[in-house]
Amino acid sequence: MARLLYSAAMSLDGFIAGHGGDMSWLADHLGPNQEVDELAGRIGALLVGNRTFRGDDPYEGRPGEGEAFGGGWSGPQFVLTHHAPDVPVPGVTFVGDLAGGVAAAKAAAGDRYVNVLGADVARQCLEAGLLDEVFVSVVPVLLGDGVRLFDHPGGTRIRLETVAVSQAPNATNLWLRVAR
Repeated sequence: MARLLYSAAMSLDGFIAGHGGDMSWLADHLGPNQEVDELAGRIGALLVGNRTFRGDDPYEGRPGEGEAFGGGWSGPQFVLTHHAPDVPVPGVTFVGDLAGGVAAAKAAAGDRYVNVLGADVARQCLEAGLLDEVFVSVVPVLLGDGVRLFDHPGGTRIRLETVAVSQAPNATNLWLRVAR
């Protein structure tokens, strides 16, 4: 059965996107990361937030622009939104509620991961008790502002267990499990 995995590249100060959702910061840090390459092969479907789907692409102007993992992955994508476009997008299903999106993505993923992309969708999955694991590539840069990996004003403590830690040339990878 599919498990939900939130994956992201994150600055050392905890941001996955810069101010206004800017992803251009990541372009300078893209590079070989065996753990990310292997992860892409274990993903069966994506559950994507609307802002992430419509947002900046760190691969802009590079090979893989507009594609998940810079072209390292292809498959069914489910975008959580209340405002689906009028024109269909090939390979993308727009869903209006979290439960329906998770169910559809899990069905499509089979026994592989549903990869959650987007901080707000990940937060919703955590709050609903649906998120199983977190994979973060910590990049050696400080952004100072932007979209946090996890943001819950007033605080929420989520206990995580370390599964693995690995080093790539441009990042330190953390693989964590949500403690139940």
